[in-house]
Amino acid sequence: MKNKEFWKGTVAGALVVACVTVGAYAGAGLATKDTVLGDRKCRSKLTYLENLIDEYYLGDKDEEKLQEGLYTGLLYGLDDPYSRYYTAEEYEAENSSSQGTYVGIGILMEKNKEGGVKIVECYEGGPGEEAGLKAGDIISAIDGEDITDDEVSDVADLVRNSDKDSVVLTVHRENVDDAMEITVPITDVELPSVFHEMLDSKIGYIRITEFKGVTSEQYQEAFDDLNSQGMEKLIVDLRDNPGGLLDSVCDILRQILPEGLIVYTEDKDGNREVEKCDGKNELLIPLAVLVNESSASASEIFAGAVQDYGIGTIVGTTTYGKGVVQSIRQLSDGSAIKLTIANYYTPKGNNIHKIGIKPDIEVSLDTSLLNKNKDEITHDEDNQLQEAIKAVEKEK
Repeated sequence: MKNKEFWKGTVAGALVVACVTVGAYAGAGLATKDTVLGDRKCRSKLTYLENLIDEYYLGDKDEEKLQEGLYTGLLYGLDDPYSRYYTAEEYEAENSSSQGTYVGIGILMEKNKEGGVKIVECYEGGPGEEAGLKAGDIISAIDGEDITDDEVSDVADLVRNSDKDSVVLTVHRENVDDAMEITVPITDVELPSVFHEMLDSKIGYIRITEFKGVTSEQYQEAFDDLNSQGMEKLIVDLRDNPGGLLDSVCDILRQILPEGLIVYTEDKDGNREVEKCDGKNELLIPLAVLVNESSASASEIFAGAVQDYGIGTIVGTTTYGKGVVQSIRQLSDGSAIKLTIANYYTPKGNNIHKIGIKPDIEVSLDTSLLNKNKDEITHDEDNQLQEAIKAVEKEK
């Protein structure tokens, strides 16, 4: 199981309901007595602080960064861990992350201690793999430009912002004497968020690492593949899944739930929005869902719906407890804000915010495995997975 992604700007656990583009600032009435910035003391204090900066600050003042800091601080003042301000660049990265696609060459990199960057993974079917790159390769230059001292983020930007259709990488490979020049196309790359395999006893295993824009389609492909192999039982692993898009988790649940409510949200004025399932694709085989204390937001919508309908067994530890919904609004300059706008409720009307979902079978990961990387834990060692296997084997 692999849960790794190409460098990106992301906020873990954000449940993004919608991205609404606003054509212009709704700013005509901002500086009034009813707003923070309309307060005379506030404006006076800001002016005083800026004068102190001008008089005493040793470095150079960047007006644009100071303004961005004001916007960031305004949202920070809500004391809400899920509401925040994005610069235009941050929003572009966040939007790319939440959708699960980006412009690049389809590799995961890390800084190499001896210089350059090391390829940790080539995404299956991606341009990097097809061009002949391999995990373990060291990249020292891009289009002849030396990158030995660059950080991974700088290398990623160099590729992403290229005005060419491809890049030429100078690659060093173990047991190969001479450096290689490998040309790799720059394309839209889909980040993997679903991993699957068939276990013994015809038990299908699907791990979802995050609910992105591409996840529903990836889930369907995984499910169809397992079905073609004769799957008779299913385990969905949501451990350490921080959440993601509401649309994504609802689309997947429509492949599982009977007819009825999936989830509903309610804003501060009592307005409700509901997500429903027509039941045409109801899952009729034994199901277990693995969760832990890091399963949050959209993962909890998934587990909560399965538990409320009684169509599967929830196995693991109590989930994180994020029962609120955010919406992103983009502003005319490309920046954006994310605000918590509603509570969400499971089909039975439960709000699990700061409570979480208690599993049907409570089992903590064995203490001997806590310091191990998830990729190093075998299925036989994974005592939580073994409990999920027992659970689906008990069901008829």
